[in-house]
Amino acid sequence: MFVGALELDILLGDVHSLKQKRSVVRPVLAEVRKRFAVSVAEAGHTDLHRRTLIGVAVVAEAGEHVRDVLDSCERYVASRPEFELLSAHRRLLGPDD
Repeated sequence: MFVGALELDILLGDVHSLKQKRSVVRPVLAEVRKRFAVSVAEAGHTDLHRRTLIGVAVVAEAGEHVRDVLDSCERYVASRPEFELLSAHRRLLGPDD
């Protein structure tokens, strides 16, 4: 079994309140969850209206599959025009860890 985690630090575009931030971030979280069958949540910068930290987690039998899914999630979020991806960090745990 392999477990992968991805942290995406994101700068939001034209957002001026926490309410606006939620209206931008929530649909993206729902789409990532639906499209890639992963667990995803806003995991940081919750008190800032122009920044967010999105956390993605996936479990699979093969490490390569975990990497592919996390790569796809990162590409999808980075392709969103309202987001500027500042950084992405990933962790992969396998049976030897």
